[in-house]
Amino acid sequence: MRRIRDERGASAVEFALILPILLLLVLGIVEFGRGFQVSGTLSAAAREGVRVMALQNDPAAARAAARSVASSLDPALTNAQITITPSSCPTTPGTTTVRMTITYDLPLMTGWFGTSVDLHGTGVMRCGG
Repeated sequence: MRRIRDERGASAVEFALILPILLLLVLGIVEFGRGFQVSGTLSAAAREGVRVMALQNDPAAARAAARSVASSLDPALTNAQITITPSSCPTTPGTTTVRMTITYDLPLMTGWFGTSVDLHGTGVMRCGG
């Protein structure tokens, strides 16, 4: 009987020691999941933007298409974050490809793992489709 009374607070102490580690693990999983979702959004936006660029040869329409696909991002994409190389498709048929790269600085929710993470989405397509 005396032994049970001596160990009465042991589980509370063990829980207090493990709780910060569990919280850190859960918050890390949440941050990673959010980053993974944003990375997928950036890739989809770059693919759609480069598709519009390859078919229409219009950088403004391509940037608008990319921003439309990534409309769920907060803060929203700007034209400065979207790079198109080359800036236009050649008019002669060939095997020239166009590349769209989107750079996004993802602000982290907790700030425990840093303030932000740089993410990139890239799409490449042959000019003319």
